[in-house]
Amino acid sequence: MRLTHLFALTLSLLILPAEAARELSWDDLVPAGTGHLYGMPPAQHNGLQSEDQAPANPLTQSMANAPTVAELDGQEVKLPGYVVPLNVDPNQRVTEFLLVPYFGACIHVPPPPSNQIVLVHSEIGIALDATWVPYWITGKLRVEQSESKLASAGYRLEASAIEEFAY
Repeated sequence: MRLTHLFALTLSLLILPAEAARELSWDDLVPAGTGHLYGMPPAQHNGLQSEDQAPANPLTQSMANAPTVAELDGQEVKLPGYVVPLNVDPNQRVTEFLLVPYFGACIHVPPPPSNQIVLVHSEIGIALDATWVPYWITGKLRVEQSESKLASAGYRLEASAIEEFAY
């Protein structure tokens, strides 16, 4: 009888589903008490930061080294966002990209703070012609500063799953 129970317990441990990814919002990537330091920068189409300031690059990232949440390092997470392609393979699949909280970030408006940008590497990839829709990206999150030609990212994620975001 004991052997039967032991066998059943062992079998149940083998077929338990893997721990579900922690679903995050973009606010979860900002340390508590520092929310006043970040915000989505307003689009600047005239090249001026204010009436008093000289023309500046309207696509300059504010807070390229924004504070991050160290406790998220190594966690399996699921985060929604938009894709900003960095690398496209020969099959026209985006395999490296920035995940950002709103459409057009890093391209049409100033990039958000680095704690609102995640550098994603993916063997799965996303079809280049499908990068305009939002996605859920699942994978292991690393708290790691990185630079790209478009912006600094405060986090890095190895994608294990990619699915279209449904409203």
